Amino acid sequence: MSDTDDTDESAVLVELCPPDEDAPELVTEKDSAARAYQIVSIGSEDDAYAFQFDAARLQEILDKIPADCKVSVVSVVGAFRTGKSFLLSWFLRYLAHLQDSHDEEDNTDTATTSDTTEPWYSKFDSLGNDGFDWKAGSERNTTGIWMWQHPHIIKTGKSGEKLAVLLVDTQGMFDHETTMALTASIFGFSTLLSSYQIYNVDKRIQEDNLQQLALFSEYARTAMSCDKDAVTADDDDEGTAANSTRKPFQQMEFLVRDWQHFEEDEDGSEDYEAMEKSMEDYLQTVIAERDAKDLQDTRVQITSCFEKISCYGLSHPGFAVTKKKYAGEVGVVEEQFMHLLDRYCQRVFSPATLQPKVIHGRELTAAELGTYIQTYADLFASGAKFPTAATLLEATASANNTNALNMAVTNYKETMDRIAGPRCTNYLRPDELEEEHKRATAETIKVFAEIATFGSKGSIKEARDKVEDQVQSAYDVYDSLNKSRNPLLGLETYVLTGHCAFTIVPFIDYFPSRSHAFTFSGTCFPWPLPLLPLYCVGSRT
Repeated sequence: MSDTDDTDESAVLVELCPPDEDAPELVTEKDSAARAYQIVSIGSEDDAYAFQFDAARLQEILDKIPADCKVSVVSVVGAFRTGKSFLLSWFLRYLAHLQDSHDEEDNTDTATTSDTTEPWYSKFDSLGNDGFDWKAGSERNTTGIWMWQHPHIIKTGKSGEKLAVLLVDTQGMFDHETTMALTASIFGFSTLLSSYQIYNVDKRIQEDNLQQLALFSEYARTAMSCDKDAVTADDDDEGTAANSTRKPFQQMEFLVRDWQHFEEDEDGSEDYEAMEKSMEDYLQTVIAERDAKDLQDTRVQITSCFEKISCYGLSHPGFAVTKKKYAGEVGVVEEQFMHLLDRYCQRVFSPATLQPKVIHGRELTAAELGTYIQTYADLFASGAKFPTAATLLEATASANNTNALNMAVTNYKETMDRIAGPRCTNYLRPDELEEEHKRATAETIKVFAEIATFGSKGSIKEARDKVEDQVQSAYDVYDSLNKSRNPLLGLETYVLTGHCAFTIVPFIDYFPSRSHAFTFSGTCFPWPLPLLPLYCVGSRT
């Protein structure tokens, strides 16, 4: 296997079962039940183009990701019957290979593959049917949007920072059954949730591919930008400028299938580095400035929406793969295709390439991502009508405020749990608890402000008010718990009774008589002395 200059397989380690005892247990891809979950299906009894979102399935996937782990979403979109599901199944194989390499290195910090050994994919006789559902032929196979049920937790370099990778497959576009509005909705929804979007195209990047990409990206650029009533993390001009120039999406990569522009060296060998250089040169030619205004506008729209636009080409896999009876046999795939596919897997999952999902500059955790996906799915309830840019902006800001609220309140509760939570045994004086509450509240408001950095000022204030209300409600609970730990609680009556007895008795003149009465400060009481404490108790009330 050949190594590239800009990718380092050894820097990525896959951990399907993280060592943290408190982290969720992740099942490996070796589990025979592993499969993709359909998180969005298309069509209902009332609307043939409706988005049916399966929130429970998505939550089942996200619950397997540690709470503090950032999330990267790699999705593939493109025309139907162009091998999207086939590609994603190979991604799964590659990640499994990294896991095996990790195990062989006995938990060291590297997982290397030598050029002198057999390539990793040689151990697979067949791609099998235990990955994303795919089949050869001309009929559409994938409908809706699918996500692999097991996240891959990877280490991104020597720092050991973990990143959860989610793989997403989408319904093929531009077939004879999908309308342009539904196509735009599927493409748009996938782009909104992805950090690494792979646009699968056939043979070359054509002008209509660019126009289709620009059509949605212009909506998205407007939607993800702040409006005139929006706020930013900084009130100064520098902060406003940084926010307004931030591109809404991260990486868009054109994956050109059946690439036809490879050239062999004079000795007939392949120079894969030269091939990859020719791919980048080709992309620059495609997106170069044009004299025609409409062509130039298309390119400006695309480049203004994505932080990085790249291109990779895969040669033809061989005619045996295109036959309907093909069942995933690796041995019949062209060797050049397999080498390029191997290098492409390294490229996609390289630490230099793979990044967490970011919205308005914030790297998302699983819980935050889930809020956004739910919000966007609600917007695309009818795939026949693409959401307006203003609606997308409002929904994105609302989801961000919800995340800010949840994380801020969670921060307050985690702090107060350590001080006065159910597991605490120490009692705090009321003034001490109040002081801790004030400090925790100030930190909570700071957390909220750091996240709620865009959207209308009114919506942010409304969310902040909810934070303060929930913090106060939580404080009332902590205050009650703290009072229940007061060591003097319930003993006050007895303490005062004892005090009464010991301070009054010395002044009592006891005169034995027939009635056994006693006198106190000139007053005669008809009760015997042993009942004096009861009198003292009664006197308090």
